[in-house]
Amino acid sequence: MIAVEQQRDQWASKIGLILAMAGNAVGLGNFVRFPTQVAQNGGGAFMVPYFIALFFLGIPVMWIEWVAGRYGGKYGHGTLGPTYYLMARESVKPRSALWWGVISGMLAFSLTVLLNSYYLHLIGWSAAYSWFSLTGAYFGTNTGDFFTHYLSNYGEIFLFWGITVILLAIAVGQGVSKGIERWVKVMMPLLYIFAILMVGYIFVLGSPIDPNWSTIDGFRFIWSPNWSYLSAHLWSVMLAATGQIFFTLSLGMGIIQNYASYLGPKDDVALSGLATVSLNEFAEVVLGGSIAIPLATAYAPKIVPPDVLAKGKSAALAWIGHKFGLGFSYTSLPNAFVSMGDAGRIFGFLWFILLWFAGFTSAIAMYNYLVALLEEDLNIKRKVGTWVVFVIYLIMGLPVIYISGYMDQLDSWVSFQLTLLALFDILVAVYLFKPDNFWRELHEGAWMTVPGWYKPIILYIAPILLALPLIGTFKSFVSGKIGIAPWTAIIVMFIIGAIESYYAIKRKYGEELEKNEVIVKV
Repeated sequence: MIAVEQQRDQWASKIGLILAMAGNAVGLGNFVRFPTQVAQNGGGAFMVPYFIALFFLGIPVMWIEWVAGRYGGKYGHGTLGPTYYLMARESVKPRSALWWGVISGMLAFSLTVLLNSYYLHLIGWSAAYSWFSLTGAYFGTNTGDFFTHYLSNYGEIFLFWGITVILLAIAVGQGVSKGIERWVKVMMPLLYIFAILMVGYIFVLGSPIDPNWSTIDGFRFIWSPNWSYLSAHLWSVMLAATGQIFFTLSLGMGIIQNYASYLGPKDDVALSGLATVSLNEFAEVVLGGSIAIPLATAYAPKIVPPDVLAKGKSAALAWIGHKFGLGFSYTSLPNAFVSMGDAGRIFGFLWFILLWFAGFTSAIAMYNYLVALLEEDLNIKRKVGTWVVFVIYLIMGLPVIYISGYMDQLDSWVSFQLTLLALFDILVAVYLFKPDNFWRELHEGAWMTVPGWYKPIILYIAPILLALPLIGTFKSFVSGKIGIAPWTAIIVMFIIGAIESYYAIKRKYGEELEKNEVIVKV
């Protein structure tokens, strides 16, 4: 066997790594998607299965992806195709392992491109609304009409999209330690500071419009267990909670593995993975759960239609839950900011710049994955690769702007593919890699010992929790839920991702594939 040693960029500090990983996890899902899921799934009824999914699914898969990333990094790989080829060959011959690597790499490549094709536009919306809030552009207007007008102004959309993506390209082009790490060391502390300031304001806000409507009503809605709702909607709430854990921790994308690949072979992954989960959950549950819903509840008289408001608090909360979503932040919440007067400009700015920071620190990780793929697999220089990725995002983002319904359909597929790739994480990085190898790698250089009873959770419970939503949602895709345009984008990205992964593996491990025996070994 041939021993190989790769010199790659590495994280300059432990805090830089943790903040980068937390930045990857903390995104729009924490401050928009989380309150949306809570509001639309019975409030407190959602929180019980949410924490169950975190314990039995989120933490185990997080550890799996950290282990896989560091293992691939030993061989100089930060992308899933070659990494999962190396792990699969522990149980099967190289030629069989090749296809596990190709499929995994295909899923990761297509997912990253498809997700960022619209995610970057959402971040651009947040950048735009940061400016609109500060200048009071939507004050004195119908906020719903203002948002509709903005979406039809392609010049403004591409302006704020361009500002965001150019800054991403600059950060990623500077490398891991000198670029990404330096940016997140500034942006992540600011993100937490802005969020804490907003939460502090909301806690003392009380009842700004009507004494019958208080922020306390919003907190009560979130944290009072609604057992009757949970029992009546158990299956759907469980699926929603499982999906949210996935989104919020950025699992099933290949991004955690990419960041972890820049670790040294003895760097801790057990405690670092747990720290990433903890920082994300603080941002989501404590901060994200304390802003949007309490604020919307306190300003319900300005947000909820009068006819619904007249039916009482339960009907109004149900309306907020039904309407809550991404658009709610751009159409309904601005009504609350307008009601605050001049202070609303500052509060609105903080809210939307918070969303921009959260989205940026997630997008930077996905951007780096594609750049690493070009740099490591195709020998394209990093600075050149950053602008190649820029062009890819520009092209793939055009249908988001010009084709109605494209983004929603693509998002539903991305949700499915996230779960599918996470299932591949367990199949390849645990079962094919061999459970004992995985457990040993998890504790290599670890600063903590993972309890032995967590091993069966990783081996049996986590894959079941992943398989259930896959089975439950697959029928919707084959029944025509996805249109021709999204399917075209999906299939094209699959083909490109499969070809790239096949080439990357064949290029470096061609000799052992030809002989069908392991030759390259660290």
